[in-house]
Amino acid sequence: MNRLIKTCALALPLVTTACKSDVKYGDPDKVETVNIDFGSTDLQTLAAGMIDSLVASPALAYYDHASKGEDKRIIVYTAGVNNRTSEHIDTTGITDSIRTELLKSGRFRLAASDQGQSDLGEQVRFQQGSGRVDPELAKAFGKQIGADMVLLGNLRSIEKSKERNLEEAGYKTDDVWYQFVLEMVDIETGEIIWMNEENIRKSKKTGLFGA
Repeated sequence: MNRLIKTCALALPLVTTACKSDVKYGDPDKVETVNIDFGSTDLQTLAAGMIDSLVASPALAYYDHASKGEDKRIIVYTAGVNNRTSEHIDTTGITDSIRTELLKSGRFRLAASDQGQSDLGEQVRFQQGSGRVDPELAKAFGKQIGADMVLLGNLRSIEKSKERNLEEAGYKTDDVWYQFVLEMVDIETGEIIWMNEENIRKSKKTGLFGA
C-alpha cells in the first residue's frame, strides 16, 4: 500500500503538468514551422516578394489619362487572390498585407475593397434616407474615385508524399510547393501591365513513431 501511495505521489506532478496550459507571446516575424501547412511565414514571404516587385516596377510609376489631374499615381482596386490549393487558406490576409504596404509606400492610391464598398453604400444610404443627417453634410453617390487598374491573382499548390522505405531509414517524406501569381490589369484596355510569380517549397520528414 505504501509503495502504491509513493508511486501515485510521484506521478501526480507529471499528470498536473500535462494538464496545464502554457500561453505566451512570441515574435510575429519568427519563422513558423509547426507543420507543413500554409502558415504565417509563407504569407509574409509571398507578400513581401510581390510588394518589392510592385513598388520597384517602372511600368507602375504613373498612369496618364485624360481623367486624371496632376496626381498621376495609379489607383488600384484589389480584386483578390483565388485559393486553388487543397487547403483552407484565407487569401485576404495576403492581399491585406500587400494593400497596406502599397499605401505606405506612397507610390499608389487605393480604391475601396468589396467590403469597403458595401459599408460605404450602407452609410451613404443612411445619410441620404434616414432623416437624421444634415442634408448639407450628407454624402452622395457618384463622387468616388475610379480605379485605373485591378490587382488579382492565384495561389496554387502541388503536394507529394513518399512512403516509409529502407532507403530513407524508415522516414516518410511530405513535400508541398506553393505558386503565387499576381497581375496588374489596366481596366480600360484589359492589358496586363505588370505580372510576377513567387514560389515556396516546404518538406517534412517523419520518423517511425511520428504522425
